[in-house]
Amino acid sequence: MSAEDKIKNKIDDMGGKAKEGLGRATGDRSTENEGRFDQAKSSLKDAGEKVKDAFKK
Repeated sequence: MSAEDKIKNKIDDMGGKAKEGLGRATGDRSTENEGRFDQAKSSLKDAGEKVKDAFKK
């Protein structure tokens, strides 16, 4: 996994957490769910990159 991919995934994860927190604070379930989705998407990308790295070795 390249450093650039790690940084992008971390940014997506942090953005998702912020969006989830904003949604929770304002009572906006849609925004809260979008934040959770962004976090899950980031985790899946991270897992996919780890699998690719494992096959490269």
